[in-house]
Amino acid sequence: MNFFMILSGTKLKHFLFIVVLSLFTALFIYSQTTAQVAVFSTKAGPKAIYKGEKGIALTFNIGWGDQKAEPIVNTLVKNEVKSATFFLSGSWAERHPDIVEKIVKNGYEIGNLGYAYEDYTDLESGEIRKDVVKAQDVFKKLNVKNIKLLRAPTGHFDKKTLKVAEDLGLTVVHWSINSEDWTNPGVKQIIKNIDKAKNGDIILLHASDAAKQTNRALPLIVSKLKSRGSFTNVSDMIANGKVKSTLIK
Repeated sequence: MNFFMILSGTKLKHFLFIVVLSLFTALFIYSQTTAQVAVFSTKAGPKAIYKGEKGIALTFNIGWGDQKAEPIVNTLVKNEVKSATFFLSGSWAERHPDIVEKIVKNGYEIGNLGYAYEDYTDLESGEIRKDVVKAQDVFKKLNVKNIKLLRAPTGHFDKKTLKVAEDLGLTVVHWSINSEDWTNPGVKQIIKNIDKAKNGDIILLHASDAAKQTNRALPLIVSKLKSRGSFTNVSDMIANGKVKSTLIK
C-alpha cells in the first residue's frame, strides 16, 4: 500500500508538471499572437505590414515638438546608421521644413503619419482620406517625393484605413517591436524592450518631444542590433523579401 501511494504521488506530480507546462506554453503563444492583433489585412485585399524578412528597420514617429527630432537624426548619422524610416505628421512637417530637409539629405526615408494625429478608427473613410491627402500635399510642397508608406497616427486602424491607403497607393506599416520609449521608462528599459529584435523586425521609436530618453538609448540600441542584421528602411525591406501581415475576417 505504501508503495502504491508513493507511485501515485509521483505520477500526480508528473501530471501537474505537464499541466503547468502546457498552460505556460499556451500563455506564451497567446501573448505572442496578441502582440500583433493591431496588424490587419483584408482577405485577398490591402495589407498592413508588421514584419519583413531581411534587415532591421528603425522607424521613428514624429507628431509634435521641435527639440528631439534633429538630435536623433544627428545620432543616427554619428553612429553610421545609413537607413531608417521617419513617419511624420503633415502638421509637424509643415512647421519644421528644415528638419524634414535634413532627414531627406541624410538619406532617410519619410512615411506619412497623417496630418492631424487623429485615431483613424474613430473616423469615417472620407475623413481618413482627407487627413492622409492633406499630409501628402504638405510633403509635395516640401519636395519630398515618392512617399508610399502610411502609419496610422495612433497605431490604431481597421479595414477602412487599409482600403483608403490602398486607393491612394500607400502601404500601411505597423511594427513587430515596440520600444515604448514615449513612456520614458528609462534608457535601460527602452533597450530591454527592443532586446528580442532580430533580422526582419520593424522597431517602433519616437522622435517627438514626449520621448525624452530615446536619443540617449539610441547609440546602445544601434550597437546591440548591428550584429543581428543590417539596418534598412521599410520600403527596401518590403522590396527585398517576404513580409508578414495578419488576416481580418
